[in-house]
Amino acid sequence: MSVARVTEVIASSDKSFDDAVQAGVTRASKTLQNITGAWVKDHKCQVTDGKITEWRVTMKITFILND
Repeated sequence: MSVARVTEVIASSDKSFDDAVQAGVTRASKTLQNITGAWVKDHKCQVTDGKITEWRVTMKITFILND
C-alpha cells in the first residue's frame, strides 16, 4: 500500500503554457521524489502593451511518500 501527497506549485515561462508546466515539474522533481502526476489547476498570462509576455500555471503535483 502506498501513501501519496499533493503539493501546489506555481510556475511561469516566457514561451508557452506547456513550457511553464514542464518547468514546474522539472523544478519540483529536484526536491520531490516519486512524482506520479500533475494537475493544472489554473492558467493565466501576463500582458504588456497588448502582447503576452509570460504564461503562468498553478498545478497540483502528486508524489508517493517513501517508506
